[in-house]
This record gives sequence, structure tokens and C-alpha cells, in this order.
Amino acid sequence: MEKHLFIKNMVCDRCVMAIRQELDRYQIPYNHIQLGEVHLKSEPDKANLDAFRSSIEKLGFEILDDRKSAIVTKIKTIILQLIRGKDQVELNTKLSVLLSERLNLEYHYLSSLFSSIEGITIEKYIIAQRIERVKELLLYDELSLSEIADNLGYSSVQHLSLQFKKVTGLTPSHFKKLKENKRKPLDQVGR
Repeated sequence: MEKHLFIKNMVCDRCVMAIRQELDRYQIPYNHIQLGEVHLKSEPDKANLDAFRSSIEKLGFEILDDRKSAIVTKIKTIILQLIRGKDQVELNTKLSVLLSERLNLEYHYLSSLFSSIEGITIEKYIIAQRIERVKELLLYDELSLSEIADNLGYSSVQHLSLQFKKVTGLTPSHFKKLKENKRKPLDQVGR
């Protein structure tokens, strides 16, 4: 049976690269690495695993030992993949259905678990992540507000603008004019 490591704060491709380097450094064999999860080839040597755990903690990561925390990390990973990915079909799929299908658990359970561990609802977490992505895209200045709204699955520019103002207190155009960076690290979003 394949063993999995669930890793907190593993939210981007650079995170995957950092984890890969540490796995190689401590000679822990793996089949596959994805956001928030490592599929190991076999049970790692305890000393190597402990050294790996200590090393990645210094980098801001954490191995999750309990199943509930691992499920919450999977929920976050799915949400981040949706928001940062290009698959418009999945963005337009009802999130409750998507999470239930991907995790083989009832959405009500997932929602309650997420809220109890994170202190925020899944819906508010998604909004916070979407707004951070909007901020990022506004700062890149490569897409129009209409294109950003479309890419992130908003029904209209007005919907995006209203939600953006509600969360940040600024309109997207006012935010764009500000020179200071108002973005947060991904693992701090929603807190």
C-alpha cells in the first residue's frame, strides 16, 4: 500500500520543488509530488523522515499527522488549483459537488470540518483566495478587469468589483493605482 505524506503550506510549484529537493537530500523515495501531498514508494527510514520533517519545518512546511488536518489541506489545495488553474469547466462546477467527488466525502462534513479547524467557512476562504489572485493579476497589469473576471469565474466585472471592494475596501482600479503591495502570502490568506 502506497504511503502518503500530507504537507501543510505547500501551495505552489516552488514549494513542490523545495519538497522534492529535501526528499532527495534525505534519500526518501517517492513516486509523485503534488500540492500538499507526497506519494512515497515505501515506508521511509524513521531517522531520515525525522530529519526531513525538521528540515522542511525550517522552510515553513509541516507534515500533517492527523487525517482531519490532511483533509483540510486537500480542500485548500483543490481550491488553489481551481483559482490558479486554467480549467474553466471546473471553475464553473459547483464547488460542493467538486469537493465531494474529489474527496469522496459529504460536503456538509467537509464544510463543518474546514470551519472547525480553520475558523472560517470554505466560502469565505474561496473569496479570500480569489481576491488575492485578483490583486496579483491587477499588479501584473497583463489582463483587463473583464478578462480577470472571466478567468476567475465571476459572473460579471460588477460582481468582481463589488466583492473586491467588500474585502479590501478599495475598488480594483484604486487598488491598481496604489504603489504599495497589498498582497499576502498564500498560507496567510483567510486569516
